[in-house]
Amino acid sequence: MTRFRKVPLTPQQQLDRLRERGLIVRNPVRALRLLEVISYFRLIPYMRPFQVHGDDGRLFKEGVRLNQVLALYEFDSQLRQCVMVGIERIEVAARAAIDNHMAPAYGSHWYMDRRCFNDRYDQHRLLDDFTTQLDRERDKFSRECERIESSQAPTEIKQERIDSRKRDNYPRFYAETYTDPPLPPSWAMVEEQSLGGISHLFMGLAHDKDRKAIARRFNIHAPVLGSWLHTLTFIRNICAHHARLWNRELAIPPRWDRKLDFPDGAGPNRVPRRIYTIIAILVYSTAQVSPNTGWLDSLNELLESNPDIPRNPMGFPEGWREQLQNYQQQHQE
Repeated sequence: MTRFRKVPLTPQQQLDRLRERGLIVRNPVRALRLLEVISYFRLIPYMRPFQVHGDDGRLFKEGVRLNQVLALYEFDSQLRQCVMVGIERIEVAARAAIDNHMAPAYGSHWYMDRRCFNDRYDQHRLLDDFTTQLDRERDKFSRECERIESSQAPTEIKQERIDSRKRDNYPRFYAETYTDPPLPPSWAMVEEQSLGGISHLFMGLAHDKDRKAIARRFNIHAPVLGSWLHTLTFIRNICAHHARLWNRELAIPPRWDRKLDFPDGAGPNRVPRRIYTIIAILVYSTAQVSPNTGWLDSLNELLESNPDIPRNPMGFPEGWREQLQNYQQQHQE
């Protein structure tokens, strides 16, 4: 192991280093302001495509301008926003699909029944987290009521404010309205779950028949839906933390449904690990839950407005436009 010896640099020193390594900076004042609000470390991955290895480390290719690096950085930001819109639709649809099947089949509080889950699922954590949330809402509501009651507002106004606070969210409303069962119904529970929570919930269901029924809403097989939810959770976390997405490589490629063309036209053991595979998932899935979606149009608009962004690092194959269009057209009637 080697001892870390890099010396921290001020924004001005960072800018000087970039220029020494060959980066063309036409407006140093503006560039310095940029480095004061976007860290040098954060920009490094966006510099890599414009650099080559030299004796003194990474040098910029001849003629590379700072604006080119920033264009890639801005594209990545817009791509994350576009991807998040698609993921939101899948996340909301997954919550609904799970409970629309499970609640009629097993009752309003099915998630409190251990028999609904397999041995791998941590039901205790689900119940404990939800119970903690209700307790927290009770405490917050109690404090808010005390503040309202101590105000100089007329009694009528106080009551209106208390009623309004009570209905701020359903867990709070349930905690203040019902005593049995101790937790809210399942349709409220799923709405409180993150995408990761929904992914684990789906894979934790005890019966294959339930997972198959839920997956039919997305017109794919259950193991594929489980894999896609897992992968989308990883991508969502990248987007939520504003991390690099455009040339991200997936550690584990998602499974693919055999009735669909493979993203690279190859086969089940060669599903690409690049962002194109995620885009393919989102195009197909959003079409299943919202056939009139304009998500693919938004993506195409983003790509067309950034023609200089290389497609290869994102895993785009030949004929990608036609393939994505085919995915979108394969929606349920």
